[in-house]
Amino acid sequence: MSAQSFGCDFGTSRIKIYSKESDTIYCEKNMVAIEEKKGMIAYGDEAFDMHEKAPSNIEVLYPMSFGTVASITYMQEFLRSFLESHTKGNLKGSEFVVALPTDVQDRVFTTLIQGTGLKSKNIQLIDKPVAAGLGLGLDVTQAQGVMLVDVGADTTEISILSLGGMVTSKLIKNGGNKIDEAIGSAIRREFGYFIGNKTAEILKNELGYMPGDTASKREICGRNMALGLPALLDITADFVASAIEEQLKAIVDAIKMILERTPPELGVDIIRNGIFLTGGMANLKGLDGMIAQATNIRVNMVEAPEECVARGLARVINEKEFRGLTFATKEQIYN
Repeated sequence: MSAQSFGCDFGTSRIKIYSKESDTIYCEKNMVAIEEKKGMIAYGDEAFDMHEKAPSNIEVLYPMSFGTVASITYMQEFLRSFLESHTKGNLKGSEFVVALPTDVQDRVFTTLIQGTGLKSKNIQLIDKPVAAGLGLGLDVTQAQGVMLVDVGADTTEISILSLGGMVTSKLIKNGGNKIDEAIGSAIRREFGYFIGNKTAEILKNELGYMPGDTASKREICGRNMALGLPALLDITADFVASAIEEQLKAIVDAIKMILERTPPELGVDIIRNGIFLTGGMANLKGLDGMIAQATNIRVNMVEAPEECVARGLARVINEKEFRGLTFATKEQIYN
């Protein structure tokens, strides 16, 4: 029986894994629940359901942070459990292709997979923006400039691709989590209410960046900090837009800086083809319009942008012509 093959996109907020055997992308929240003296008792969506609701003896946490592994032990346990629950057959000797974010050391993910006890046959890496480009259906090996903006939970990765590689790339520590924090802070300052991160995320996803829109609103439950009691509150889209504007402008400024560094010949391609917006935050209402207005360049929205990288990994696994875009760590080469 041939070895199984997996494509892994280890996001801070979500883990996305493509299985060649089932030709399926599996996606769950990248969270673990840890109970004192017992260890990991839940992972993925089940752990997320416990978030902000668990008793003091249970800690719910993200094993990834800012694109890299924050807790390798829990991430290894999560990965093994995740694969065993979603796949059939023997996992020993499986092959992996892993998306590597900008500014993250390549050996991090090799060490992660080797420590799961799966005795992986082969671990290959591919630059995450290149995988995202393939997931968009683009042939990134051509001499044509492609601009990708991947907005995730902790980071935003801005890249210019051409001839199968990155011409320039920048990773900034700004994404969905900071936007959630900005919403929570604004509500505390303006109304004296405390809300959880889940509630802030709901406001972000439902209301987005729509300045001037006072008609669209969402009723939420928070804690009145003066009374110490739970209470209901209506939040408008305009209020959310004001709360998150500074965070979004930081992303736009980084995009403009990369465009300023782009060679003119590639700049022409980008103007012609537009900017491609990917990642879990790509669907934020109004973000595409804000970027387009600031750059005067069309912004392309795609279906299921959070799965772009995983779709690209699937192409690498299934289409031999893209295998040359992958590479191994130095440790693997010399061992």
